[in-house]
Amino acid sequence: MRILFKTSYSDDIRLFQHNGQIFWYGLLAACLLLAPFVLGDFYVGEMSYVFILAIAGVGLMLLLGFTGLASLGHGAFMAIGAYTNTYLITKGVPFLISFPAAGLAALLAGILIAVPANRMTGIYLAIATLAFSQIVEQLIVRWESVTRGFQGMPVPPPELFGHNLSKPWEFYYFCLAMLVLIVFAAINLTRSPTGRAMVAIRDSEISAQSLGVNLVQYKTIAFALSAGITGLAGALLGHKMRFISPDAFNILLSIQLLLMVVVGGLGSIHGAILGAIFVGGLPQAIAMTRDYLPTAIARTPGLEPGLFGIVMVSVVLFEPLGIYGRWLKIKAYFDYFPLYRRATFKRQRSYLKTERVR
Repeated sequence: MRILFKTSYSDDIRLFQHNGQIFWYGLLAACLLLAPFVLGDFYVGEMSYVFILAIAGVGLMLLLGFTGLASLGHGAFMAIGAYTNTYLITKGVPFLISFPAAGLAALLAGILIAVPANRMTGIYLAIATLAFSQIVEQLIVRWESVTRGFQGMPVPPPELFGHNLSKPWEFYYFCLAMLVLIVFAAINLTRSPTGRAMVAIRDSEISAQSLGVNLVQYKTIAFALSAGITGLAGALLGHKMRFISPDAFNILLSIQLLLMVVVGGLGSIHGAILGAIFVGGLPQAIAMTRDYLPTAIARTPGLEPGLFGIVMVSVVLFEPLGIYGRWLKIKAYFDYFPLYRRATFKRQRSYLKTERVR
């Protein structure tokens, strides 16, 4: 059993809580760095896709998991990032400029949608973001002079300092580096006063407002940062697919992102990454098991979206804390053993007194 004694505020916001975390995270980093030397190009490409999903998941987690604002339109921010990056590259703009410009364009779109969305909560906010995604999709289809509509746009490989990252392992390392940078930035954000204010809004808007938290300001910041990070993921996704079209950024992508953070575990950066592994690996698992399923089931159209829905409903009903929540329960079980009791993790309904005012 490991007992952590926190004697100062710095102990609470420390990046690594103990030496064991340093060892295991270091081992994970070593495995990720050595993976391209062991795995084939196909699996390296799939891991790059998981990294891209994880970046988008971190962006959505800041909005949904840490601020408590639901969104069904984050696929639109990925589309904005992908098309902005591709259009600038085709006009001769270097990748080192077009890539951050893609995130900036998505960030501005996030601020644009945050202005009316700040007046909404719950299901109404989700409907508003869904409407925004449909507007962006129609804009992509009809603005053919920029997006080429349904014809789509080929995406050239990213170029860094005159070198094209055309090989799978080169793009793998770039996606890994971007994921590490964004994860560290998100962790530092959650430990800052801004992150504390976002969590306060998630727990109770009335309590946060009574403590002097500007709801409109911090909700707008959450939307902007979430959209900007998701736009960067969209730019990387365009390079991964090498061809973008409106069909690649439909409502299914937004649902996959939502499924990712819910299944991984809300309110945790770990949950965003675990959810990306699940969502990125599920289609391949379905493809591998089709050969062993009955023909009537294997050829059923919409099998993948149906499984996504079943998984989401099952997680909400039986494991609302997600994969990361289950891992915390398993770890706590061994920490408390043999003092563990069955009711230790029993779900209880808890709420603040301020929430009774509604």
